[in-house]
Amino acid sequence: MIPLVIIFLSLVSSLQAASCPEIVGRSEWGARAVKPHVQLKTSVSHVFIHHTAGRACATKQDCAKVARETQNFHINTNKWSDIGYSFLVGGDGRIYEGRGWKAVGAHTYGYNSKALGISFMGNFEKTKPSAPMLAAAKKLIDCGVQKGVIANNRQIHGHRDAKCTACPGAALYAIIKGWPGFKGGKLPGYSC
Repeated sequence: MIPLVIIFLSLVSSLQAASCPEIVGRSEWGARAVKPHVQLKTSVSHVFIHHTAGRACATKQDCAKVARETQNFHINTNKWSDIGYSFLVGGDGRIYEGRGWKAVGAHTYGYNSKALGISFMGNFEKTKPSAPMLAAAKKLIDCGVQKGVIANNRQIHGHRDAKCTACPGAALYAIIKGWPGFKGGKLPGYSC
């Protein structure tokens, strides 16, 4: 007979794992090899929502291609060491690993060392992301809180709260205003 404590711990463990969305790893989407990243020193206090402002995707194969295109743009044009975002949200409802949970990103000037950047693949100025995209992003944030990577009292912002930009698009920004932890408005260090 299996002790009840083992059954309980197994159930708790499976429930915790179930709350994280599917994350497509860097090797799976074909990320370029890069030098090791600077590691975040503590749990982050902010989560910034972005959009790639490019084309959308609907399948794993197509979203992997968009992730590669985004990484190439960030490395070749922006001259960054890697893709700037921590994670990307595909139109297929999957999460694509950018720099991941523990690396300092290049997504929000002045906040990279204390924030994760989550970018929705596509342009969401006029079009709303699909329900699976929104659910995956919220689940990712909850997963980060559960892992202790994102502070429980985190602040959620659109990129436009830190910089003079339309990012993450008006339609997406209107949606994140209703998310728990949303703290919109211009942040200290706002630049235009």
